[in-house]
Amino acid sequence: MDDAEAQERLTGLWVEHHEQVTRFVARRVAPELVEDVVSESFLVAWRRLDDVPRDARPWLFGVARNVLATHLRTHGRWRALSVRLEQQPEPARQGADDVAVDRADLRQAWELLSDGDREVIALVAWDGLTAVEAARVLGCRPTTFSVRLTRARKRLLAFSEVPSETAEVLQKLQEAR
Repeated sequence: MDDAEAQERLTGLWVEHHEQVTRFVARRVAPELVEDVVSESFLVAWRRLDDVPRDARPWLFGVARNVLATHLRTHGRWRALSVRLEQQPEPARQGADDVAVDRADLRQAWELLSDGDREVIALVAWDGLTAVEAARVLGCRPTTFSVRLTRARKRLLAFSEVPSETAEVLQKLQEAR
């Protein structure tokens, strides 16, 4: 591939996937780190342009995930998948009190999940990936991913149904890991 073809391919990747990669990264790091991680992800894509598959989105998410891990491990600023539930659209419910209680319960349950459980749920729920695409991001088989997703969903549901006192104990146990 000559330089002109390579530039055209990278431009196409940028135009088609930049927004999605930015959203993927923004759900996982502080706002001031997003552009750095996204830029570095596309730099990796440029360097490895011959390795980019036809269906580039899962591959780019995988690259962004690896860049995130490296960047945040090095700088010590990342807490795995700190998803900002407050930024998600408000669900349509009966009343504001019901919504507040439901969101508090969900947030508490989300915090009780392991980093791995949060990651598999986020890939499907917030990033809109299929099980096959998400498995590529994580570097595992689709069946393995589906099992992990099913188990994570069950744990999220179980944690959302525990009384707040029990949830506090579970939170302390999670932090002790």
